[in-house]
Amino acid sequence: MDLPVMPPVKPMLAKSVAKIPPGMHYEAKWDGFRAIVFRDGAEVELGSRTGKPLTRYFPELVAALTERVPGRCVLDGEIVIARDGRLDFDALTERIHPADSRVRMLAEKTPASFVAFDLLALDDHSLLDTPLTDRRALLERALAEATPPVHLAPATTDLDVAQHWFEQYEGAGLDGVVAKPLTLRYLQDERAMFKIKHERTADVVVAGYRFHKSGPVVGSLLLGLYDDHGRLQHVGVSAAFAMRKRAELVEELAPLRMDDVAGHPWAAWSDEAAHETARLPGAPSRWSGKKDLSWVPLRPERVAEVAYDHMENGQRFRHTARFRRWRPDRTPESCTYAQLEEPVRYDLAEILGETDRG
Repeated sequence: MDLPVMPPVKPMLAKSVAKIPPGMHYEAKWDGFRAIVFRDGAEVELGSRTGKPLTRYFPELVAALTERVPGRCVLDGEIVIARDGRLDFDALTERIHPADSRVRMLAEKTPASFVAFDLLALDDHSLLDTPLTDRRALLERALAEATPPVHLAPATTDLDVAQHWFEQYEGAGLDGVVAKPLTLRYLQDERAMFKIKHERTADVVVAGYRFHKSGPVVGSLLLGLYDDHGRLQHVGVSAAFAMRKRAELVEELAPLRMDDVAGHPWAAWSDEAAHETARLPGAPSRWSGKKDLSWVPLRPERVAEVAYDHMENGQRFRHTARFRRWRPDRTPESCTYAQLEEPVRYDLAEILGETDRG
């Protein structure tokens, strides 16, 4: 492979802001695997956000990209999987598997798509120093004839359209909106863009914690919600605390600490089979590797309010929840899934089929 921009490339990143800023280029924020596509003739490589190759996990995309993108180019975009008209991140994580036979089986069962939103190189020319508006124009021409599973990400410069996307697209599993300055050069590994994500709050049961990697202080709180059958389901963690607060939490939660996990709603957490019928902490995962998944059980009597962006398949927080405050006025039994806001469904095909209305 001999391209003007060579792997590895660390993608340009975005920093969170509260509102959509005016006067920019806007795109939907996709919930998938960020990927840089390198194509040089018959050679195609997919690079992850960290620069590691993803190529072997998505053979169907390699074939599609060979047929549908220019012969020599470098694209920035997102690998996604759609099911029932919305993005399915869980299905995407299943694709990262060491067994080639399973990778190929899943490539047929749950094929992935690639949504391109930037162009880093074309033919013999690097576009890293080219302004965003010019890169976008070149990207639109380069992918003018592209067909699924390769897509051009919808984009606009109309703030009202971006606000509509922010309000509507969550129903298709998207994360929010990304705003990019019109003259922005491609700055690798820099937070030069802006992301605007949904934020909601929920009251959850704090039923345990894990120690921090630095020592005997709280690393993350384990959060639960009761389902329709009265079972406490593990829905995620809250982990962003100052070091002083981590130490204080150990003392604050000490009266609730259980000497033995027996009798705890998540007592079966170490039994792999139990994870098939309930959401428990410490689920076996290819991502966890040899990571210590042990945790300190607490009597599920304390309620906290946390902020979150959205739920994954309505079952768990997609990202780490942000601790807001304790709720001594709430009972643990009142912390159910029923309190969660359900986004209005929106068909992903309507998004991928749209053209730039800006």
